[in-house]
Amino acid sequence: MFTGLIEEIGILKGIRRSGNSCVLTIECSRVLEGSRIGDSIAVSGVCLTATSLGSTYFTADAMPETLDRSALGRMAAGSHVNLERAMPADGRFGGHIVSGHIDGTGTVKSITKDENAIWYQIEAAPKLLRYIVEKGSIAIDGISLTVARTDDKTFSVSIIPHTQKETTLQYLREGDAVNLETDIVGKYVEKLMRPEPEEAGGSRGLTEDFLRENGFI
Repeated sequence: MFTGLIEEIGILKGIRRSGNSCVLTIECSRVLEGSRIGDSIAVSGVCLTATSLGSTYFTADAMPETLDRSALGRMAAGSHVNLERAMPADGRFGGHIVSGHIDGTGTVKSITKDENAIWYQIEAAPKLLRYIVEKGSIAIDGISLTVARTDDKTFSVSIIPHTQKETTLQYLREGDAVNLETDIVGKYVEKLMRPEPEEAGGSRGLTEDFLRENGFI
């Protein structure tokens, strides 16, 4: 599990492709501290497993599902990536619950300044926007952010200069693709509200009657 608080910006030094999968080589420093082969590292929001470690880099495999769901497959050598190690059990939970499992990608529609704030408007598919709510949490390229506005086609976040400086948000331009992970809580709630399959012995979702029968009301 991750928090969405970026530890450093790495550089994608190499992409070794093999069919629909690839091996990524990422140059970095801070996230290597204390890391071992097999550890999870979020690369622009994508949870990857370190398969080898050097003094200035680590490598990770990206399978077809990962490349299909995220923008990693569209990156080129030299691209900047956000990096975060998995949250330690005794660490501070400064962001929100980020699994590193990307739901899909969005597109940067506009970047505007508003005094000391920078607004990023992101276009996303309806299947993602249904889980994005005003004042809720969203991970953009692995960065834990708060949704400031949303409509039927886009959502917007407002950030401070420090966040832009410390993440790859500084490199984004209109038209760029970004990885999106919506708040996992909403997805669980939605599933609990669905009717149970008849073959599972049920046919109703989370109803007032169900809550009353089980002592919640």
